[in-house]
Amino acid sequence: MNEQLERTAQAMVADGKGILAADESTGTIKKRFDSIGAESTESSRRDYREMLFRASDAMHDCISGVILYDETLRQNAKDGTPLVRIITNTGAIPGIKVDMGAKPLAAAANEKVTEGLDGLRDRLAEYYELGARFAKWRAVITIGDHIPSRYCIGANAHALARYAALCQEAGIVPIVEPEVLMDGPHDIDRCFDVTEETLNTVYDALHEQRIHLEGTILKPNMVVSGTECKTQAGVEEVAEKTVACLKRTVPAAVPGLCFLSGGQSDEDATAHLSAMNAMFDTPWKLSFSYGRALQAAALKAWAGKSENEASAQAAFSHRARMNALAASGRWKVELEKAA
Repeated sequence: MNEQLERTAQAMVADGKGILAADESTGTIKKRFDSIGAESTESSRRDYREMLFRASDAMHDCISGVILYDETLRQNAKDGTPLVRIITNTGAIPGIKVDMGAKPLAAAANEKVTEGLDGLRDRLAEYYELGARFAKWRAVITIGDHIPSRYCIGANAHALARYAALCQEAGIVPIVEPEVLMDGPHDIDRCFDVTEETLNTVYDALHEQRIHLEGTILKPNMVVSGTECKTQAGVEEVAEKTVACLKRTVPAAVPGLCFLSGGQSDEDATAHLSAMNAMFDTPWKLSFSYGRALQAAALKAWAGKSENEASAQAAFSHRARMNALAASGRWKVELEKAA
């Protein structure tokens, strides 16, 4: 079992590739569709995601895996082909979002804990049969006045570890995603401290739950300034502090880290990742697991119309190529201007 998990995890961080996060909940994707004036229905969601998965150059050359929502994992394309098969035919690995979202944490004002452990063992067995070979669980850590509390960080770390153990039991690689949110006026050093404490707590919990680290992937936030901070850290400082924080906290046994974009602009997320890979040697692969930062331009180009599919696929392919270059430290801003 451990060898299978390790093979999958290594394939998820293959050189020059990253993960497409296409696991928006029905509510989230409705907001995205509202922004382009498109109706969110089961068929329109299917058509949009099928369009991304059929962008063959991007999928084959730049994408190692795709995180799916429950609905999408079960859907067939317009021609009847399961969407999972379209993904696997490109060489990418299908994955599944399994958490039930962040809910208010009892006795902790303005803090949240992610739910979804009830019934997870049975759901994972079904997802494996449907073709999923990795899963994702997102914890949310908010920086604010007197928060996060150790209670909040600990509760989320424990849930992440229990999820990871159930995944590995089912032969599924867990993506462990403890996201320290960008929202707020805090500076980059406060983000560093909270990220360090969060990751240390998460890896303590993973150890207690007997997780085989070589069969996991970490999906961390980057260490950045808060969105409302008056002084925004530059690209090199973000790269330096993110890598320094990770070297303090993440065991070398972990095969790779696929960063979340977390509200950064498309280009910032790419620039920060590329700088890390260009400036530093690390014991793990550093890649991407982006949702909006891979899809925003494609969604806008598509605008809910089938006649726009080719231009939307071109926009998606461009962002995928830019991030594939960043995963090798070879992205340059001139490539954006040329496009």
